[in-house]
Amino acid sequence: MSDYIDHDQYYIRRKVLKLFGGSFHIYDPEDNLVLFSSQKAFKLKEDIRVFSDESMSSERLVVKARSIIDFGAAYDVVDSESGEKLGAFRRKGLKSILKDTWELLDNDDNPVGKLQEDSGCMALVRRFGGGLGAMIPQSFFLEIDGKRAVSYSQRFNPFVFKMDVSLEKGAREFLDPRLALAGAILLVVVEGRQG
Repeated sequence: MSDYIDHDQYYIRRKVLKLFGGSFHIYDPEDNLVLFSSQKAFKLKEDIRVFSDESMSSERLVVKARSIIDFGAAYDVVDSESGEKLGAFRRKGLKSILKDTWELLDNDDNPVGKLQEDSGCMALVRRFGGGLGAMIPQSFFLEIDGKRAVSYSQRFNPFVFKMDVSLEKGAREFLDPRLALAGAILLVVVEGRQG
C-alpha cells in the first residue's frame, strides 16, 4: 500500500449542494481514497483536519488559519504525525478580489512561491459573468522561483465540485507534495465557498 504523498496526480471531490459544513475526498489516479476531511459550518477560525479515510482515526495534515476571519489570512500547514510545520499559504487580500492569489511561505514565513488563478480576464468573467461565469471552471497554478510546480484544474459539474491536482515533472525536487495538497485543500475549502 502506497503512502498518500507517493502520487503526482490526484483529484478532489466535494458535494456542492450541502447546506451546512462540508466534506471532501482526495483520490489517487487509481480512484483509491487517500485523504478525507469533514468541515463544520460557521467556524470563525478555519481549522481543517485531514485524515487518511472516512473513519477519521488517522490524522495526516492540519491546515489552520492564524486569525479569525481575515481576508488576507495565513494558513499554517502542519504534518499531524510529526508535528512539523511544512510552510504556510497567505491569501493576497485585495489582489484576490479580481484574481485569486496566494503566497506560499516557507517555515520562516518568507515568500517562496505563488498560487494564483489562471487568467485575470477569465477570473473577471467567472465573478461578474452571471450564469455564464458559473459555467467556466477555475484553473490555478503554483509557481516556485518562476517554475510551475503544480496545476489545479476544476472540472465543470453543477452538483459535485471536482478538481484535478497535477505535480509537474521534477516538482518534488523543490516542493513537498504535502504543500501541493494543502494548496488544493485551501482552494476547495476557502475559495470553494465563494463559488
